[in-house]
Formats: sequence, structure tokens, C-alpha cells
Amino acid sequence: MEHGFTWFSALGLPDAIATAAFVSLLLLGFAFLVRGRLATAGPEPEDDVTVRNVAEMFVEGIHGLAQGVIGHGAEKYVPLLATFFVFILVSNLLGLVPGFSPPTSDFNITFGLGLVAFVAYNYFGARAHGAGYLKQFLGPMLLLAPLMLLVEIFSHAFRPISLGIRLFANMFADHKVVEIFTKLTYFGVPVIFYVLGAFVSVVQAFVFTMLTAIYIALAISHDH
Repeated sequence: MEHGFTWFSALGLPDAIATAAFVSLLLLGFAFLVRGRLATAGPEPEDDVTVRNVAEMFVEGIHGLAQGVIGHGAEKYVPLLATFFVFILVSNLLGLVPGFSPPTSDFNITFGLGLVAFVAYNYFGARAHGAGYLKQFLGPMLLLAPLMLLVEIFSHAFRPISLGIRLFANMFADHKVVEIFTKLTYFGVPVIFYVLGAFVSVVQAFVFTMLTAIYIALAISHDH
């Protein structure tokens, strides 16, 4: 949600960059906290709701998603997919808190995320196939290879843009709706839109992560 006042306005940095850095620090702090708990914890699962349980459930969920989309060897891509999901989710939800401008409502941030996904899946594809990865851009028929190469280049080049636009547009619209209805009425009705905003935040984080997993699966696939 866009606010006239933000907690980071005094830093002299763009709100999206400052908030993205803040989210990164939050996640790093949580990661170090979980790492410390894992280092001292025993093999038995903990009964209460703890940071260890939350982290393990989250990793299992992302691993299940990766396994379902990518298949064998999916665990290698879980760190990247988990990072995308949790960064986008926290950024989205933080935008619902007064005084914070969500990084995901800035196209520069979302395009940067899409660009990271683009570089990552092409790297994974090249690592899996070597020089043979280029065959995916040429199509099944040598005669049509020049045309297919052009089509594939444009198709792949548009992917980071589409990822960025989809996330940016949905989160900008979602937070703008919450802002408008919060200003119109301060009791009752805004709660509904905050719940809806939280739901959209989760869905958009999932969609971005799912699409990245699909692109990775296509890049490393041996069935062309």
C-alpha cells in the first residue's frame, strides 16, 4: 500500500529499496535464529509452535511444490524457490502494515526478481545439458531452426518482464484497493479488504514461485 508517510522516508532512499533491504534483514535474522535452534536441537520433533517447526513446515511445503513440478533432483532448486516465495510473501504482507511501502508494488523490484529467475533457469538448463541446451531454442526441425530460434529468443526474453508485470500489477492494485477503502471507512469494512489483501499476497507469492519452478523444469528437461 502506498502511504504518504513511511518509516524509511528519512533515509533518503526510494521506499521500495529501503523496504526490500529491511525484508532481507528480517529474513536473514530469522534464518540465523533457525540455524541456531537446529544446531542445538535433538532429532526429536518439537511439540510446540517454534521457529524450527515453522521453518521445517515451510521447507517441506516448498520441497513438495518443487518435487511436483520439477521431479527428480528437485531438492537442488528448493533454496532458490523458497527464497523467492518467502521474500515476496513478506514484502506483500508488510505492505499491509501502515507506514510501509511494499517493494512488490514497484516494477523495478519485481522486474529484478524476474531477471534473477530468468538467469537462474537458463543457468540450470546450461548446467544440465551443456552446449546441448541451445537445441531447445532450435525446435525439432532443422529447416525451421532459424524461425524457432527467433521465436524462442523473444519468448524467453519476455519471461522476466511478464513475471515482473504480473506481480507488480496485482500487488499495486491490491494495496491500492486496501488504501482506498481504509480511507473511506475506518471500521468493519477495511478488515474484509485486509483479509483479501493477505490472501492475494499469498497467491501472488505462490504464482511467482510456481512459474519459476515450471521454467526450471522446462530448462532442465531432457524431453524437447
